[in-house]
Amino acid sequence: MAPTTTPVAANRKARGHRPVFHGWWIVAVFAVTQTVGYGTLYYAFAVLLHPIATDLRTSPPMVTGALTTAVLTGAAAAIPVGRWLDHHGGRALMALGSLTGAGLLVAWSRVHEVWQLYLVFAALGVAMAMSLYEAATAVIVSWFDAARRSRALLGMMIVAGFASTIFMPLTGLLEQRYGWRTTLLVLAAVNGTVAVPLHALIVRRPPAGHSAAGQPTATQRAAAVRAAVHDSRFWCLAVAFVAHSAAMTAMTVHLVGFLTDEGHPATFAATVAGLLGVLSVTGRLVLTGAQRRIPLTTVVAIVFATQAVAAFALPLLAGTRTGAVIGVVAFGIGFGIANLASPALLADRYGTSGYATIASTLGTPVTLAKAGAPLGAAALYTATGGYTPVLAVIGATCLVAAAGMLARAGTPRPTA
Repeated sequence: MAPTTTPVAANRKARGHRPVFHGWWIVAVFAVTQTVGYGTLYYAFAVLLHPIATDLRTSPPMVTGALTTAVLTGAAAAIPVGRWLDHHGGRALMALGSLTGAGLLVAWSRVHEVWQLYLVFAALGVAMAMSLYEAATAVIVSWFDAARRSRALLGMMIVAGFASTIFMPLTGLLEQRYGWRTTLLVLAAVNGTVAVPLHALIVRRPPAGHSAAGQPTATQRAAAVRAAVHDSRFWCLAVAFVAHSAAMTAMTVHLVGFLTDEGHPATFAATVAGLLGVLSVTGRLVLTGAQRRIPLTTVVAIVFATQAVAAFALPLLAGTRTGAVIGVVAFGIGFGIANLASPALLADRYGTSGYATIASTLGTPVTLAKAGAPLGAAALYTATGGYTPVLAVIGATCLVAAAGMLARAGTPRPTA
């Protein structure tokens, strides 16, 4: 019997309706899960830092060291995670990472000793590597070609950029009403009931016909990785993103302290620092619009250089509220730029066959910079007795990032 077409299907076909490309469903899911994941696993820490230190009868720096531990274990897990993503896709890995993260939030709520806190955070770093931006970015890159990739990444990152705006006030409200232990249980429930099922049900590997690179073989992936690590341009990009990451993290951690040292009230300092989350979204929109007319490397280098000028100028501007806002806005426009620029630059130059492994190779030193930069900035502040040298180093580091972005940008792409 010849196949028949239902009236509904025939009507849709006649009107030109097409099913939504599944990659866009994945982008929508990641917009939600990355907001929830960062909000519960990362940004909640800053709000709960002092209540935890008080309850555990220890100092805030000692508790902060637990987060550093998570960053380090996340760096150690980055390359194995990248290899898994290249070979098997993100569904099982990201669902397991979210489930593990929810379980560790429960474990975090039960700690009574500092060593227990560090143990939980050592595991939490691995869970974050499995379920947050780096893994989500690798999945999106595998689904979209160059023409749509930036738009897909931007769609995820614009929403997820508000994670701190949503979850930091929510965490503070819950902590005031219920205490930090119950707050963590609520956050665990949110993460477990939202991120786990969405990752498990929606995330999948692209079919061969839809993938930008088809389904590459192990040999093709290995060749792509070899071509990247033997390319001098790759290491110029590594210098750029490591330097920029160090500058961003140091500024994020020490901005409130700098502004209060300048004589501003703590509430004003915290409010101005909170602009960075909103500015990260603005910066991503600016980058996406500008790169249509200017080469991406040039746009990113200009943004990095602008941040350098802002860091150098902040000691001169921050004496007044208006000056402080201007300086922070100029610096904050670069927040979030690297998360959008890095996937585009790597995928355009090296293809998508071994993208997750290549990105994790770059991501490991970037993550180490995130762990070490705040400690180095604190040591410099202690040695010099002020924040002006710290901001000078941050500005110089941004200039290094701009130079690395432009270095060898015109060299031909390597052949795998």
